[in-house]
Amino acid sequence: MSTHADAPLSGFKLLNRGEDALRWRLALIDAATQSIDTQYYLYHGDSTGLIVTSRLLAAADRGCKVRVLIDYIGTLALSPSQKKLRDSMGALMIAHPNVSFRLFNSSKNRSALGRGWDFAQDFEQLNHRMHNKSLTVDNRATVVGGRNIGDEYMGLNSHFNFRDIDVMGIGPVARQTSAVFDLFWNSGWVIHPNQTTRDKAEAAAPSQRAAMESELRRSKELERFSLTPRSWESELNALLPTLHLGSSEVLTDRPGPDGISNDLYEWITNTIPEVKEELLITNAYLIPETSGVNLLAGLNENGVDMKIHTNSLASHDVPAVNSHYKAWRAPLLKAGAALYEARHDAEIKDSVVDTLPISARYMGLHSKSMVIDRRFAIIGSANLDPRSAFLNSEMIAVIDSEGLAKELAQTILRDMAPANSWEVRLDDAGKLLWQNDKEATRQQPARDSFQPIADWFFMLFPKRFY
Repeated sequence: MSTHADAPLSGFKLLNRGEDALRWRLALIDAATQSIDTQYYLYHGDSTGLIVTSRLLAAADRGCKVRVLIDYIGTLALSPSQKKLRDSMGALMIAHPNVSFRLFNSSKNRSALGRGWDFAQDFEQLNHRMHNKSLTVDNRATVVGGRNIGDEYMGLNSHFNFRDIDVMGIGPVARQTSAVFDLFWNSGWVIHPNQTTRDKAEAAAPSQRAAMESELRRSKELERFSLTPRSWESELNALLPTLHLGSSEVLTDRPGPDGISNDLYEWITNTIPEVKEELLITNAYLIPETSGVNLLAGLNENGVDMKIHTNSLASHDVPAVNSHYKAWRAPLLKAGAALYEARHDAEIKDSVVDTLPISARYMGLHSKSMVIDRRFAIIGSANLDPRSAFLNSEMIAVIDSEGLAKELAQTILRDMAPANSWEVRLDDAGKLLWQNDKEATRQQPARDSFQPIADWFFMLFPKRFY
């Protein structure tokens, strides 16, 4: 990997804690004066969805042009109460004259689900997902990473929360992210509300907005956040001297008439062999297959130090992924990589993942980041599995910054520590062994008796089905 010496510089802040991830999103929205572009796979009807929607509408009230793009398939994975509230928030955005609201990837054949919408594409697109995640303000500041808009991504879910990582960038990186947003916004894969839907939304908007604001005030999870827009001048002034400077490139898979491109898969397979000394990976959903293992084996032959951090069965929220990942543990270790799996009871849950007053029962890993040679930090939405490689659209920020890379490396290494993860090794007999700071086991760790059953069950299905 290399960058041009005269590449324009941006300033970057790693958003490591769940509380900071939500707080800085609100800060950027509140500070916006011209435009806000949001692109997410999931947008939940919960406390996080409420406060973000309320702030977006407040920005639109003061004249900002707001564009919201959400994946359609992702919106289906909601409880009935969340779906009702999310639909109400969507209607409010549809009704506002300064908000443009679109869904990505739907089908004319789902008329029962899509009543009131103009569909643009065919049913064969159904399994493609827009997994991109970004928030960009005034083409000057952006947040890119793994977090969706939902309580579990910001540390506000009482059952479980995700350990995740974003990066906030100020400068040219925002324009790079805007270009990605425009690519999807203007693609033939989006649908928009027809006039009937707009008319209904506008008629219901006054009562729905009052109900949404009332629901927001009742939220116990948001006690550490201002429920109304405020000035962030002091925080922004204090932020600027602390930013890591670096150049960047925001990469994405591209929606085309025949499907989603595999640009990021090609970038990864072309870039990994260029690693010289060290590769650190934290990735939630890992199914490397033979091609990935071979890439790592090649690095090992060249003396590269490789460490990989992913979910254990105990920390997993998608057991189907573990069912197809577990066969690759031994090959990864034999290829020369050190392997670490997140603990559901990790020490960082209380200090990094959870946001007060919430203390979740367990945590899962959702991060998707890499550090190459302590110089390049790669942060985004891309998992290292066949779905991300060949079906989803994904996006990553590739950042040439020794300061940011060092901080991200320290973060990943802390997550790998015995208090936060199991180290997976092969013993002298070639059997797998999991060890942390308290115990060692030869059975993959699970948080309950149901998980091993689900793990076995999902082995019966192809890995692209999950």
